[in-house]
Amino acid sequence: MEDSTLYDAIVMGGGPAGAAAAAVLAEKGHRVLVLEREQFPRYHIGESLLPFTFHPLQRLGLIEKMRQSAFIKKYSVQFVSPSGKASQPFYFFNRYAQDVAQTWQVLRSEFDLLMLNNAREKGAIVKEETAVKELIRKGERVVGVRAQSKSGEISHYFAPITLDCTGREAFTAVRNRWRVGDPKLNKVAVWTYYQGAKRDEGIDAGGTTVAFVPEKGWFWYIPLHNDIVSVGVVAEGKYLSRDGVREPEKIFKREIGQNAWIQDHLAAGVQTGPYYITGEYSFHSRHCASEGLVLAGDAFCFLDPVFSSGLMLALKSGVLAADTVHEAILAEDFSPARFSEYGATLRQGIENMRKLVYAFYDPNFSFRDLTDKYPDLAGAITDCLSGDVNKDFSQLFNAVAEFAEVPEPLPYGQPLMPMKPELECAGI
Repeated sequence: MEDSTLYDAIVMGGGPAGAAAAAVLAEKGHRVLVLEREQFPRYHIGESLLPFTFHPLQRLGLIEKMRQSAFIKKYSVQFVSPSGKASQPFYFFNRYAQDVAQTWQVLRSEFDLLMLNNAREKGAIVKEETAVKELIRKGERVVGVRAQSKSGEISHYFAPITLDCTGREAFTAVRNRWRVGDPKLNKVAVWTYYQGAKRDEGIDAGGTTVAFVPEKGWFWYIPLHNDIVSVGVVAEGKYLSRDGVREPEKIFKREIGQNAWIQDHLAAGVQTGPYYITGEYSFHSRHCASEGLVLAGDAFCFLDPVFSSGLMLALKSGVLAADTVHEAILAEDFSPARFSEYGATLRQGIENMRKLVYAFYDPNFSFRDLTDKYPDLAGAITDCLSGDVNKDFSQLFNAVAEFAEVPEPLPYGQPLMPMKPELECAGI
């Protein structure tokens, strides 16, 4: 084994979770290798930051770079009925300090490059256009990876811990059959981009809009810089493919007519680029870790995007995983049990957000009905939807249960513990 192939930690994937983890570990003086399949910048969906991404961005030293960037400032979110009637925007500054209350709408190609370069600047070694093909194991323990460069060269890299941050590809969860869908979140999304589309005025120009279509479907409308708007529709597949329509462009154009606000705002713009479609994108991993391995970001879980939780969970999990790995490196103890608290913390936040996602899609639920009956719960709703997800929301969900089904927590997320020798001998 050559010294050049031996690292303190290997990070699979250079997206937000991987770049965050690599930056934290490198800053602590560890030798970290990031293997990224693509060449950055590259396209990615998921452009809206929640207020509570402020804390991991601050930890990563990126707040000033974000403030100096061209990214559109986001102060609020609003909801629009199919008739085109918009709610009053929900302004984050009505509840949070100024730093947290203003966040951003990001072009992911630029944001993800900023994140990856930050990891580089802190000392991480980054190899792009290098695809991990296989985990190298010694018994049940992951001890490294086999990777292939764009030119086809195969290399082996070794470390006592590997972080799977491979996004929706979910390298480990798919291959280990840990990946499971969400019982009721089987939605389909169709999206594209518009140049010159209408924006609201003043500080509302950068707000996220959730615009409803029939059968609990909805559009996102996210203003980006360079006069571009990201706009997509999310609903059940049977609704979007009704009348035998399957082509993304035809689905999208038909749904524009289902919401007057969307129709009005897009009328001033010109559609640009391809139409995209994806389905069955809510999933969970049965485990957060095993011997020599830990999962973070979308590789661990991806929820329905209605509340824009993806980037927040990616950044949070990347930082949290790195802190746990750092402690493991210092202790020279990489046992899966070390990641129990990590897995429990992530699942608590995911389950809280998941309950609100379920409520959102329930035909008997509306936030207005809930806050009309329980006005004191408006703050708790705002906290959860803003990404402050690791707290006790039992009072909120007891109230939600009067209007909608509140799902039981899924029994996932703990580390896969090694089999005890006596059980192994017994063939159990």
